[in-house]
Amino acid sequence: MRILLFTGKGGVGKTTVAASTALRCADRGRRTLVLSTDPAHSLSDALGVPLGSVPGRVADGLWGQQLDAQERMEESWSEIQAYLTEVLDWAGVAGIEAEELAVLPGLDEIFALADLKAFAASGEWDTIVVDCAPTAETIRLLSLPEILAWYMDRVFPASRRLNRVLSPVLSRVTSLPVAGDEVFGAAHRFYDRLDGVRDLLTDPLVTSARLVVNPERMVIAEARRTHTYLSLFGYRVDAVVANRVFPGEVEDPWFARWQALHTEHLAAIDEGFAPLPVLRAYLAPDELVGLDARRAFAEALYGELEPDARRHEGAPLRIERDGDGWRLDLELPFAERELVDVARRGDELIVTAGPYRRALLLPDTLRRRSVRGATLRDGTLEVTFGAERGAEADVEPQEVPGT
Repeated sequence: MRILLFTGKGGVGKTTVAASTALRCADRGRRTLVLSTDPAHSLSDALGVPLGSVPGRVADGLWGQQLDAQERMEESWSEIQAYLTEVLDWAGVAGIEAEELAVLPGLDEIFALADLKAFAASGEWDTIVVDCAPTAETIRLLSLPEILAWYMDRVFPASRRLNRVLSPVLSRVTSLPVAGDEVFGAAHRFYDRLDGVRDLLTDPLVTSARLVVNPERMVIAEARRTHTYLSLFGYRVDAVVANRVFPGEVEDPWFARWQALHTEHLAAIDEGFAPLPVLRAYLAPDELVGLDARRAFAEALYGELEPDARRHEGAPLRIERDGDGWRLDLELPFAERELVDVARRGDELIVTAGPYRRALLLPDTLRRRSVRGATLRDGTLEVTFGAERGAEADVEPQEVPGT
């Protein structure tokens, strides 16, 4: 089975590319599902068919779905929402306002991940194509599994124990509603629906991300940052799609400057994103309306290539011997040295790139060793480990030289 994640800056045409790729996969004999995590829900418009919260048939071999967050919330969040509504009512917020505020930001993304895991586990699909939200929301979506796992492992058990101790006391001194075991149980069951999502999405044999760009300076800059942040969290990008490229046969002098800019920016994309392959989709002479137009677009984009085949092999995270020690290599393409920071805290290596931070749980081989230093070289963060640490060092934060 293959999962393809399409993301890019808003307006670059990622929905068009995702929908056309899904149709191409179906036409090649794959049982294909295309779904959207974008709250804008433009996938239905792109395919020209209404889509609901369960997979609906689009064409032979192709089904589509758009997430209904409200429906998923009623299925999975009702006990927690009831408690939050009760707390808000106690605070003076009642009625529809309390119900709306009880739907926490980010739930759309969590429900989308749960659906994706369920579809992958069902065995019904050969290929799942995901039309992701614009880049910032996609980074948040893909960082959620690791962040939630950290919280459930480190914070949730302590919170539950503390609640059991304090709830009898609080009930005597305040009327504030206190979460019972049923609320914590519902939260844990909710998290269980996401267990294994990260392993699924970082499996190189299963999942690939593809960046959709236009040959424009601002779009390319955002795509570079997206590549950095996806690599930080261990996701593999296997191709870049340059969309809406001016065709060479356009001879109108009004477009001459645009053609020159596109040529310049395409060269920058080819060089900057190497060794990733860059697929080109030329600006269509008309609106891409209907399945036949999608097929023509996909034919021009992929040619004889299999649309869901892995286009690039590579591992964002590698651990290997380095003389008498070990080295951890984490690919951070396009990362700027001044925006990267590394710190050691117990059995975790904390890596920061721009506004995002990842806590890497070190394997036993590295957990027992001190960090010698770190350097950012040619888009790869190299962290070297030396002698084994003493038992008392495991709880002491360690400054990492070189960052």
